[in-house]
Amino acid sequence: MRARAALTTRVDLAAPLRTHHLVAAAGPVDVVVPLEARERTGAARALLDTAVADDRAVYGRTTGFGALVGFRGRADGEDQADNTLAHLGAGQGPALPPGLVRATVLVRARSLAQGASGVGPHVLEALAAMLATTFTPVVPRWGSVGASGDLVPLAAVAAALRGDGEADVDGRRMPARDALDAAGLTPLRLDGRDALALVNGTSLTTAALALALDGIDRAHGALVRLACLLTDLLGCDGQFTDADLLERYAHPGAAAVGARMRELLTGLRPSGTRPLQEPYSIRCTPQLLGAAHDALRYVGDVVAADLAGVSDNPLLFPQDDKIVHGGNFFGQPAAFAADLLALVTAQLGNLAERQLDLLVDPTRNGDLPPMLAAGPGRQHGVQGVQLASTALVAELRRDATPASMQSLSTNLHTQDVVPFGTQAALRSLDGVEVLRLLVGSLALGLRQAAHVGARPPTTSASGALLSALAAAVRPVDPDRPLARDVRACAHVLLPTDPEDQP
Repeated sequence: MRARAALTTRVDLAAPLRTHHLVAAAGPVDVVVPLEARERTGAARALLDTAVADDRAVYGRTTGFGALVGFRGRADGEDQADNTLAHLGAGQGPALPPGLVRATVLVRARSLAQGASGVGPHVLEALAAMLATTFTPVVPRWGSVGASGDLVPLAAVAAALRGDGEADVDGRRMPARDALDAAGLTPLRLDGRDALALVNGTSLTTAALALALDGIDRAHGALVRLACLLTDLLGCDGQFTDADLLERYAHPGAAAVGARMRELLTGLRPSGTRPLQEPYSIRCTPQLLGAAHDALRYVGDVVAADLAGVSDNPLLFPQDDKIVHGGNFFGQPAAFAADLLALVTAQLGNLAERQLDLLVDPTRNGDLPPMLAAGPGRQHGVQGVQLASTALVAELRRDATPASMQSLSTNLHTQDVVPFGTQAALRSLDGVEVLRLLVGSLALGLRQAAHVGARPPTTSASGALLSALAAAVRPVDPDRPLARDVRACAHVLLPTDPEDQP
């Protein structure tokens, strides 16, 4: 990928921002700053300039920051910008994924384009120009409490755009000033309000939550398909998906998942050899996956609101000659939603691991060999994969401890309650890959079950999925390392490009 490449995705900053825009922003995107966004931004900027000329107090422009709000700020605007970013250059830890950083910049651009922050219109143009290239600021993971927005990580973004710190271009890391030159960009000039508006919002939290939701939602769909393949291979009776049954449950998610499963199980012929009532990991999949469906819908509502809103302080309303100081940078909705998403992820992962455990157990899998080994004792089938899956579930469970109730007072008690939404959202994003591996592990087990004696699928959907898995990985016979096979099976159900999904 070159610093400037063919742009396949167009994003209008006056239009609603969607998750697929954030996914696309991992590469160069065509971000349009329409006239109405320039006019709104210009009007707010004019109000700010008038207020400063009239000696009205405007946080971060005429005052110090945080606990030092009671003191005068620096008189020169660019000097004030230096002050803003210098004291926030305190991030630590590993660098955030480049795609997440670029999605964060897009979220910030959309918030600023709504014309309530008082930035100069040139700031929008600079963010759009950056997103049209592969330029990506290097942003450390640790440092935000998600209260006054993502101050420390967003300060690293703003600093890189000015030529300070480090950035990546075409996957190569270098000093930010060199990266700007390589990408054909010029250092961004900021005053105090510009700098504060760039950092004083929850754009990293929102971007991480949106990308996490996208990944978990796709994994949820994959698990519905795998549950149906498991049902078919074992010869289960599909009555647990009955429409009348699930209607009486009265939860819309269960009804939706049940309908999808009935569609996938069209033509299912029960073997007649299974117990009247299957284990919960089969029989209760509409209820479990349905509850997850409803939870994901709630998280989606939070993401939509965050993408539509303005996270900043203060906000300017030129039509009313009003500058309002408040707390629209407080990421509590995203914190709650991200914690819920982590719980959903842990339970989805647990379901995949329990279904794999059932599949390798000859007392429950219809007399298939233990561990699905082609020659038990001489071979071990998917024993190592099942063991690793247990460890993956433990990872998800550990990360499901809520962050949103871990408030710690900071900044001389100015931020005396904080949501820790950034930590919650980043942790949920981490869970996407773990859950993806669990999907791949279960899929590999199902592919191996077909090799060691499971009946052929009786439904077209199950047959097509099994064929795709069989084309991706050969049977485990004899034993071999299976880490790559797990990833290959995961790719069948969750390809890197969602449009390639079968």
